[in-house]
Amino acid sequence: MAAVIDANATVPAQGPWTPLSPQEAAELLAGADFPWWIAGGFAIEWAVGEPYREHSDLDVLVLHRDQARVRWHFEGWDLFLADPPGAGRLRAWSTGEDLPSRVHDVWCRRSPDEPWSVQLMLDEADGEDWVSRRDSRVRRPLAQLGQVTCTGIPYLSPEVQLFYKAKNVREKDQLDFDRVLPRLDAGQRAWLVGALELVLPGHAWLGRLKR
Repeated sequence: MAAVIDANATVPAQGPWTPLSPQEAAELLAGADFPWWIAGGFAIEWAVGEPYREHSDLDVLVLHRDQARVRWHFEGWDLFLADPPGAGRLRAWSTGEDLPSRVHDVWCRRSPDEPWSVQLMLDEADGEDWVSRRDSRVRRPLAQLGQVTCTGIPYLSPEVQLFYKAKNVREKDQLDFDRVLPRLDAGQRAWLVGALELVLPGHAWLGRLKR
């Protein structure tokens, strides 16, 4: 039965979390008529080629322009928006609501009585190009935004995920950078260097990326 969503409802932006595995997320999104990519630490881990840390949530990147199809695909789920961003509370995403561009974080659970299990990250696009929500000067062809695992699961390319992690580097973000850096080819390094120099000049990662 579909969840009844009170459009005025708000909840704290906190746990509990029992994230889906990437494989479970892929099953959930099978047949979706919009592009999606596993993001966050799992994307880095797949690029590294082996697990090396725990994950407290599961991030899935989708495009803001596909929000209506995303909302339909998650019909019956309990969906909440980080709006306004950083406020510490989440508000319900009601069916048919058109999300403003400031909203790029959706928390998802199957029902109000269950833990959060998926976090959707909404990014921008312009035609066939992905556009960073943080700085529209940072772009990339959508066809080059992700990679695919041997089992067919799409995931965000590590250099793009590192660009997002670079703004506020936590311990796990530094670990992700350290582990995946040797796996980045020259093109991936060059793209990340260009993006960081444009948006975060002087970033601590630039020196190692350029070696």
